[in-house]
This record gives sequence, C-alpha cells and structure tokens, in this order.
Amino acid sequence: MSLTLLSSPLQGFTDYRFRTAFQKHFAGIDTFYAPYFRLNGVHEMKSSNIKDILPENNATTHVIPQVMCKDAVDFLTVAKFVQSLGYKELNWNLGCPYSMVTKRGMGAGLIKQKDLILSILNTVKAESDIVVSLKMRLGNDNPSEIEQLLPLLDVYPIKYIAIHPRLGKQQYKGTVDLESFEQCLKLSAHKIIYNGDIDSVAKFRYMQERFPTLDTWMLGRGIIQDPFLPGMIKHNSLVYPENANKQFSAFHDALMAEYALVLSGDKHLLLKMYHFWEYFSLLFSNSHKCLKKIKKAQHMRTYEAAVVDILRNEEIIGLG
Repeated sequence: MSLTLLSSPLQGFTDYRFRTAFQKHFAGIDTFYAPYFRLNGVHEMKSSNIKDILPENNATTHVIPQVMCKDAVDFLTVAKFVQSLGYKELNWNLGCPYSMVTKRGMGAGLIKQKDLILSILNTVKAESDIVVSLKMRLGNDNPSEIEQLLPLLDVYPIKYIAIHPRLGKQQYKGTVDLESFEQCLKLSAHKIIYNGDIDSVAKFRYMQERFPTLDTWMLGRGIIQDPFLPGMIKHNSLVYPENANKQFSAFHDALMAEYALVLSGDKHLLLKMYHFWEYFSLLFSNSHKCLKKIKKAQHMRTYEAAVVDILRNEEIIGLG
C-alpha cells in the first residue's frame, strides 16, 4: 500500500515562502494545503491569500487552496477564483478551533449545523464542478456532532474527509480521541484521512498499526517542529541524516531570506523567526536552552550568532 503525506495549513507559518524553502531542502510531502481564504460575507479576498496560491509562487509544490466560510456564496466566490488560476480542488475548513472563529459559526463551530452544511454542499454541487474535500474536528463541544453529520455526507461527491480527533473547545490541549476517530471510520463511506499529533516516526508507526487501512495521513505542526519528519516517515527511518545540522541550516537561511524580502526592518524579521523557533527548538537536544538563546537576541547580528551556536553545539534529536 502506497503512503501519501499531506501538510495541513497553519495560519501564519505554512505560506508559500515556507513551502518553497521546505520543498527545496526536505522531502516527503506530496501535497500542501494553503492557509484558508475567509471572506466574512464581504466577497473580497485578501491580497496575501491571493499571492499565497499564485501558480508562479508554487512552481515546485503541489498546493490545494482552502476556504473557511458558512455560506455558499463565499464558497463559490473562492471556488471560482481558484479555478481561474487552474486549481481543481478546494478544501473546506470545518476544523479551525479558535474561539473567535467558532463563536461565529465557522470552523469547528459549524459542524453541529448539519442542515447548513448540507445546504452549502447542495448549492456547490449544483453550481460548480470544483472538487471538494473537507478538513474537520470531531465537533466543537461533543463527538456526537461529527457522528451525526458523517452519514449524511455520503451522498455528496467529497474527495476525502481529513479528521483531527479533538474537539474545537480543546483547541490543541489534551489528547487526541482515537476511539472517536475509529468510530468515524465506521460511519462514513468516504475516504478518511487522519490528522493530529503526528510529531515523530514512532508516533506515526503507532498510528499506522492502530489504523492499518489508512494510506493517507496529514501532518500539521509536526512538519514545522521537525522538517525531517515527512522524509523519515516515507523511508521508515528513525535515524537523522549525518549532515542534519547542515541541512537544517540551509533550510533556515533560505526561509529567513524569503521573509527578509517582504518584512521591513530587522525587528519584524526577528519576530517572525522567533515564532518559528518556538517550533524549531523542539528539534534540538536542549530545546529550552535553544529557545532561550533565540529570544535573548535583540538584533540580527546576535540572532545569527545564536543560530550558529545552536547548530554547532546542539544535536538534532526530534521528539523520539
């Protein structure tokens, strides 16, 4: 059985600059999902979202756009636009857990509104030929939300449903609910993809043994915490390459160079890289010490020195 790995979008991190740098220096991801379009009924798209999916900015990556909405007009507006750029598929985000989203009835907050979801899908089916895929949580408040919805989706031509087995109200806290995910497999005729907390080869192996019928998996924060991870999963290897520090260094420099082109001044660039290091630091043997060094750097010169020091003295070990 062939193995397919997808990269789940993380707003503020996995834009085309990250995807380009990753694809140049690492391997293993078959498809990237772009951070979502959200129109809020205005029907105008942010220039940053547009730029993120322009074909010329994704020449080396296979990318699928994503929309987060609660009405068919927004969905169709985004669908028409991405099709004009040559895209065939649009992923619908029913999984965002942040309260400012769920309180507005979007993301995970929409799952309990079964009739609204079905109405939107009916309209999209009637008025567009775009391929639709879904990314979901178990619900916002209770797994019964997805359990009631899934069987109703069988009549729609959905490419697949990626499920992160947490509730929206959990956000990223607590543990994934594997029992509820297993129940989801029994409730849907669609292809189901697992997404959530795959941050090491050992964790992936465990999930693969637990759900042996799955051939497609989605990685989220794990790809930022450990960009070696997708390639190691594909090669079923626990061993990092001998030149791992050098490889990560080249990736880091390429990523920083991408953001230096668009962020004005060292302060903004440093802040951007600080946020990445909240994830990157977990890759190294003394993650707390690494992050402390990065956060102490107040100027680009001291930041670059801190990165060199980390790569010279800390071992890449991942999360096990």
